[in-house]
Parts: sequence; structure tokens; C-alpha cells
Amino acid sequence: MSTATLDRPRTSTSSVQVEPVTQSRVLNSEWIKMRSLRSTGLTLLAAVVAMIAIGWIVGWATNAHWATQRPDEIASFNPITNSLNGYHLAQLAVGVLGVLLVSGEYATGMIRATFQSVPTRLPVLWAKAALYAGVTFVLMLVASFAAFLGGQQFLGTHGTSLSASGAVQDIFGVTGYLTLIGIFAVALGFIIRSTAGGIATLFGLLLVLPGIGLVLPTSWQANTLPYLPSNAGASMFSPQTAVGSLSAGAGLVVLVTWVVAALAGAAVLVKRRDA
Repeated sequence: MSTATLDRPRTSTSSVQVEPVTQSRVLNSEWIKMRSLRSTGLTLLAAVVAMIAIGWIVGWATNAHWATQRPDEIASFNPITNSLNGYHLAQLAVGVLGVLLVSGEYATGMIRATFQSVPTRLPVLWAKAALYAGVTFVLMLVASFAAFLGGQQFLGTHGTSLSASGAVQDIFGVTGYLTLIGIFAVALGFIIRSTAGGIATLFGLLLVLPGIGLVLPTSWQANTLPYLPSNAGASMFSPQTAVGSLSAGAGLVVLVTWVVAALAGAAVLVKRRDA
């Protein structure tokens, strides 16, 4: 007589340790996503190149055509801001990438996985804004110093040095402006959630509205134009020559107000809307 034995499946119990969601872990996750995107490096490279190249080219062109400058142009010439003109193009690259870092996740649906991992959601907003601000500040500070130093060399005898009054302040002013624009763009990405819509809104605020404001009555211009984001930011590093222009400190306060308002709106919508 034989007996048959049945093998019973072995069951094993193993505990999976779930780590709590912390702001530092969210920062690390967002950093991995940011640096793994090819568009991040390319767009930031474009911003750095634009800042430096335009500063050097403008310096060379100004020196080469100095003899043909009009008296009013020579009187208003500022060698410091002359070499920092690249910010006009750099702000567009910085702004576009800020929007893309958010809207790209909404377009692919990855934002759902992100919010499932971080149910409270707001740490994602703070992490994206803080990381992009840090990266932008470091890169634009280096680019601004390079643009200034190279630009002064190309200006020749019409240039100045880093020890000149206002030189370092203007360099940090440009860097701060570009950093705040980057944070503002991230907030717009969360508010609008569309790449095309976010970029169009950003460009409208930075480029279109200042142009439209110039056709307003003169009495209105002094009460509106200085408080637009781009004009307020420019006062942080540009000579205040126009009537009604803000001081560097007042311009910083106005621009920070725009950024804080955008972040507040983004925080409310991120909590209330579905992904």
C-alpha cells in the first residue's frame, strides 16, 4: 500500500517597508525627472549661450561703431547694461522650460502617478519651483558674469570693470530677475496645464502687454507700465531714466508679488482640480 503525499504550496510573509513622503524625497524625485529630460539641458544651454553671446556681440558692435553713435546715444550709454542685454532672449528660454517642466507631465499623464505618490500634491509644486529656481540662479549667475566680463573686453576703452559702481548689483539683479521668471513660469504651468497656453500667457505678460501699454494715454502709462513683470524686473538692473520708473528695490517687490500671487493661485488649483 502506497501513500501519496501532496505538496502544499509554501507561503512566505515578507513585510514591505513604506517610507513616508517627505519634502526632501519629493525634491530628489523631481530632480531625477528634471535632469533626465533632454529638453532641460538643451533649453538651459540655449539660455546660457544667449546671455553670453549677445552680451559679447553687442559689446563688439558698440565699440566698432562708436564713431557713428549719436550724441544722445553716447550720453545715455551704460557699459554695464550694454553687456547684459542677453537677458531679453534668455528670459524666453528660461520661461519656456519652466512651463514645460509642468505642462509636459500633464500632457503625458505622468502627473497622475506623481500625485498618487504625493497625495498632498503641494510638495510637488514647492519642489519643482525650488529646484528650478536653484538651477536657474546658478547657471544665470555664471552666464551673467561671463557676459559682463567678456562684454567689457569687447567694448575696449568704452568698457568698465567689475569694481565699477553698480556692476555686481546689476549682475545679481539680472540673475534674480531670470530666476523669478523661472518660478513664475512653473506656477503658470500648474495654473494653465497646457504648454501652448502657458507659453502664450507668459509671452503675453513679458512682451505683448508692455508694447500695448505704450499706446495708452501718457497719464495711464506711468501708473501701469512700471508694474508689469518685465518692466518691474528690468528696474532691478537698468538705469531708471523714464518718468515713473521704479527703483531697484521697488521693482524687486513688485516682481516678487507677481510670483507669489502666481504660486498662490497654482497651490489653490493644484489642491482643488483633478489631475
